[in-house]
Amino acid sequence: MIQGTGSNVGKSMLVAGLCRAARKRGLSVAPFKPQNMSNNAAVTSDGGEIGRAQALQALACGKPLVVDMNPVLLKPETDVGSQVVVQGKRLTTVKAREYSKLKPQLMKAVLESFNRLKSQNDLVIVEGAGSPAEVNLRQGDIANMGFAQAADVPVILAGDIDRGGVIAQIVGTQAVISEEDAALVAGFLINKFRGDPSLFDGGYQLIKDTTGWPGFGVLPYFGEAWKLPAEDALDIKNAERSGGLKVVCLGLSRIANFDDLDPLAQEPGVSLKMLRAGEPVPGDANVVIIPGSKSTRGDLAFLKAQGWDIDLAAHLRRGGHVLGICGGYQMLGKWVRDPEGIEGPAGDTEGLGLLDVDTVMTPDKRLTETQAEHVASGQAFRGYEIHIGRTDGPDCSRPFARVDGRDEGAVGLDGRVSGSYLHGMFRDDGFRRAWLRALGAQAGNEGYDATVEAVLDKLAEHIEAHVDVENLLAAAR
Repeated sequence: MIQGTGSNVGKSMLVAGLCRAARKRGLSVAPFKPQNMSNNAAVTSDGGEIGRAQALQALACGKPLVVDMNPVLLKPETDVGSQVVVQGKRLTTVKAREYSKLKPQLMKAVLESFNRLKSQNDLVIVEGAGSPAEVNLRQGDIANMGFAQAADVPVILAGDIDRGGVIAQIVGTQAVISEEDAALVAGFLINKFRGDPSLFDGGYQLIKDTTGWPGFGVLPYFGEAWKLPAEDALDIKNAERSGGLKVVCLGLSRIANFDDLDPLAQEPGVSLKMLRAGEPVPGDANVVIIPGSKSTRGDLAFLKAQGWDIDLAAHLRRGGHVLGICGGYQMLGKWVRDPEGIEGPAGDTEGLGLLDVDTVMTPDKRLTETQAEHVASGQAFRGYEIHIGRTDGPDCSRPFARVDGRDEGAVGLDGRVSGSYLHGMFRDDGFRRAWLRALGAQAGNEGYDATVEAVLDKLAEHIEAHVDVENLLAAAR
């Protein structure tokens, strides 16, 4: 189990790289994360949803996505409440203070999923969440040491030297966790080192001497990590380039399934910018994307608070294009109605009015991979749906796509405003090429999936070159 000294120390990337390295050694390997908190989810082959990071790790293993890889997924809907997804299906929505009462029930599902993966593979590589040093959360823990104790899994502690203070990160973790938990730690490694690693020899030895834990290596910063799908919206790399098609994505407060942006970021003819709160839509933008959201009505209010509704109107007057995906599609309509209070307090919220459609939130969630045809270009493509709500209206008579013989999405009368529930469309090289061509741009990256596979191979080689992978894997039991 890879645990971190804090959030965003690179656990997900380490697990992905180790999974690919183990696979290259001929092992049948699977990823596992007991509890994840993310609105960026992936649809699984068994009809559920898991965190996007576990989807990337499954790809590194060469395995189909299954719900057991991430049995508990928390999807934040407000600052204090999250939807709880267990083994791929929504269980309930709870506030943070209420969540601890669910943990005993959730641990049963976590261990069930873990044991199933164990029985099917030579090796399972587990990713922790946050840090075991958050000892105030230790009671009932299912994400870090609580899980490791229950499943008897050895722990490798990863520290992030790039943010500074890595000696205190690791030594301090040992100081605050219990002796019982510390005994599970099989060693540590240092991640994201920049420069000459030998300069850290003294610090590395100090950690070993102080903790008594063996070290598995110092891993230099992996510069191509940005080419892999991001799990956190803050990790999306702005690919602002001079010239080319200027694409802006609105950084919603509850942004979900923003993996749609990763392939565009790698296009040399595209300048991609994730707009943060308070930033106006640039006057020279060609396309504005309104992405998915875990809280459509809440993010509509957030969008308007930034003045982006006014900016979008000006953008369209200048001849720009707008694409709404999933929750973004719902926002483009006249009304979003939630009579049952599924996403929050029951009620209606006026939309942007850029498409003549209305959305009604419904309790059933659509989770499916899709084969679709883009109506405007005739291009077939792959995607997936992960949403609640039903959208209808006059503009649906001009569908964005056709899926299994049914119309999907809507296009405005002038063709410059489009909405669709389909995620993942830009991963399809043919669709991305056709979409860019229609906007006067050329696609330069002809193989997005091949690029991701190549970067995973490089990540594994990078880890093999700097980490004692042999002894690290030997710590498994």
